[in-house]
Amino acid sequence: MTVQTDARVQADVRPERAETEPAVETERRPWGSFERFTLNEPSTVKIIHVEPGRRLSLQRHRDRDELWVALDPGAVFEVAGRRILPEVGERVLIRAGDTHRLGSDGPAVRVLEIAFGHFDEDDIERLEDEYGRA
Repeated sequence: MTVQTDARVQADVRPERAETEPAVETERRPWGSFERFTLNEPSTVKIIHVEPGRRLSLQRHRDRDELWVALDPGAVFEVAGRRILPEVGERVLIRAGDTHRLGSDGPAVRVLEIAFGHFDEDDIERLEDEYGRA
């Protein structure tokens, strides 16, 4: 859903849950624009670096949703059984409880991850892992 008001474009990234959905807002300026992913809410922001041809474990979380934004070409998102080859800048929302995995189909890639809710690395439930951690 996109709503245009004044100099803003608001894109809702969580269409299923209207009561707590963070929105990505784009504000236009004379020099261009910026996207705001969070505003005064609990969130954790990371840039994940994946080496060429590698991938993270297939996992899920109890206590947080994650928004992934592809920063480089070649990222592979696996979310709830779907394989997504995102364009640079494309956003994908992972709900708490959804299985997900991030990888590279060739080159090194970076992905912006914004976690919404309580963040704790111990919240990772690994279902499959190529590094013996599952």
